[in-house]
Parts: sequence; structure tokens; C-alpha cells
Amino acid sequence: MIRGIVFDKDGTLFDFNATWRGVMEDALLVLSPGDPARAAAMALAAGYDPQTRRFAAGSAIVAGSSADVALIWAPFLPDTPIDALEREINAFAIDTGLDNLTPAVADLPALLDELRAMGCALGVATHDSEAGARRHLSEVGALDRFAFIAGYDSGHGLKPGPGMVLAFCAATGLDPSEVAMIGDSVHDLGAGRAAGAGLVVGVLTGPAAVPELTPLADVVAPSIGALPALLRLRAEAASQPSA
Repeated sequence: MIRGIVFDKDGTLFDFNATWRGVMEDALLVLSPGDPARAAAMALAAGYDPQTRRFAAGSAIVAGSSADVALIWAPFLPDTPIDALEREINAFAIDTGLDNLTPAVADLPALLDELRAMGCALGVATHDSEAGARRHLSEVGALDRFAFIAGYDSGHGLKPGPGMVLAFCAATGLDPSEVAMIGDSVHDLGAGRAAGAGLVVGVLTGPAAVPELTPLADVVAPSIGALPALLRLRAEAASQPSA
């Protein structure tokens, strides 16, 4: 039985393109003022196409951390120390992101309450900062539903490593086999596999498509809105006597 669920944040709890395209465009306006060619080059280097306003699956801005993006952008901004650039990116992610937050379902707190009523402890494993994750979840009224939140700076390593999922297990007293990992990227699903999660679910509210997610997922769903029905079906199948 699944008794715990670890969610990626962006692209999973929140629609990736709707939430982050505005953050990216605002950040580039400030970091590269009056130089649209440099801003476009920075966008493409991080995995954002300013013409289509879409993100590339698996790119640094999708699967990496603010530190990864800072490393990519540092050569374009040689006068800005890399640690200062990382802090500035995190600030954009927190503050500008508040204006663009688009949950993956119409009523995120209600969905999370339904999952908790089914006996599931909930956690978040994101490559955003932990402060950013807490701020965004608080903004949509969902922070108090989570027993565990880890960001890239929380000390549990990065996905697709197992550290964040295993830290959730340690915090909740669950075995990895009792935990589902839910995400929109191969990094998320790889983290679930590496940790030995009992269920790995890909969702299509991020840049990755079905062919990319299927090799690592037990199930690919349109969004996290499918989880309650999926878990009920799984529980019913497990309760059936074997032939």
C-alpha cells in the first residue's frame, strides 16, 4: 500500500510553462537590460525558447537548480559574482514567481486533503530553493499539507539521486516501497527509482512528453488530479485474491 507521496514542485504541483515563462522573461529583462541578443542567448542556453515561449525538457531551467543556471549564465555576466547571481535567480524565482503561480489542478489544497484522507503523508522534493518552495506553497494555501519539504539547498542531494526521497522516508518513518514519487521529468522519476519507491508516476504538466517519461514511470498521467483514482485502483487490485 502507498502511504506516502513525494511530489516534485514545478511541472507537477504547478504547471511549468504557465508559472515559469514569466519568471524567465522578467529575470532576463533585469539581468540583461537593453541587450535583447544577449538575453535571447541566455534564455536558449538555459533551455527556454523566447520565440515559442516553451522550455526544453531536461534543460537546466527545468531539471537543474538555481546554482546550475547561475553557472550557465555566468559567462554572459562576467561582472557579476556567481554566488550573487545565484542569489538573484533565487529571488526572481520566489518573488516574481508569486505573480505567475498556476497550480496543476483547479483546487490544489482540496486534492492534497483528499490524498491525506486516504492515509498518505505528503512531501516535496524540488530543485527550487526550500525557501522558494515554502513561499509558493504558502501562497496557494497548501504549505500545511506537507510533512516534508526539500529544496536543492536542503542538504539531501539532487535528483535523480535518491537523497530527497530517502530523507522523506526518514522523516515519516515509511519504507521506500510504501512511497510514490510523482514528477514531470526523468530526473524526478529517476529519483524515485533510485530510492526504491513503490510507485513512480509521470505527469504531463511539465515540458516532457509521454515517450520521455514512459521508460521510468509505472504510470504516466495527465496531471496529479488523477492520483486519487489511480491509488484506489491500485488498492483494489492489491486486495483481489490471486488466481
